[in-house]
Amino acid sequence: MPLLEITNLGICFGGLHALAGFNFVLDSGELVALIGPNGAGKTTAFNLVAGIYAPDAGRIVLDGRSLAGLDPAAINHAGLARTFQNIRLFQNLTVLDNVIVALNNSAEHGLLTTLLRGPRFHRESRKSHARGMELLATLRLDQYASRLAGGLPYGDQRRLEIARALATSPRILLLDEPAAGMNPREKVELMELIRFIRDRFKVGIWLIEHDMNLVMKISQRITVLDHGEMLAVGSPDEIQANPKVIEAYLGAPA
Repeated sequence: MPLLEITNLGICFGGLHALAGFNFVLDSGELVALIGPNGAGKTTAFNLVAGIYAPDAGRIVLDGRSLAGLDPAAINHAGLARTFQNIRLFQNLTVLDNVIVALNNSAEHGLLTTLLRGPRFHRESRKSHARGMELLATLRLDQYASRLAGGLPYGDQRRLEIARALATSPRILLLDEPAAGMNPREKVELMELIRFIRDRFKVGIWLIEHDMNLVMKISQRITVLDHGEMLAVGSPDEIQANPKVIEAYLGAPA
């Protein structure tokens, strides 16, 4: 059984099918991409899986557990984390505190312990600080730990958003256009980072991206959407040679 299995997923907005008959599987250690023109339904698929939208049809199963009816927080606790097209950091918190906020989602102490600042609270605070610094060091952000997140360069803000997602210990990581706004050097570093995260954290990575050079270099498998429907599934070589994909999205080679 795949770690993540999506079957016949669909949703309508105002009578229009934003996504219909969508099928997808992802296992631990896989790195796969979802591509297609703007408005094809890519982010809608992510929003359905992450619990932001409720599907009109289909099933989403993570490690044998249906995600139907779960809210985003419960889905995150079940093992799925995501980033967004537009960076969503706490700009006025430090880099370290952005990660600690995510770590505290799994804290064992309750509200009363937090208010009383008991021994468990302090023990878990020290643990969160150490774990946060470890994550920042792993993603080469530890030198910025005390800086405000809003003051980081754009590429490092993207990296911090990924670090915060990883702080929730996901088994599946969804990356929504992580290369958006990056320069060529930053995109090369991002490719290396995505591969590193897959290997270091043993997560399955599902990627939406418009930069085809990045997609073709790092993806093991690619799904193509067009107008809310699946157009093709295959390896990068198969997708690049698919006439339907070329016509709808990639364009004829120069």
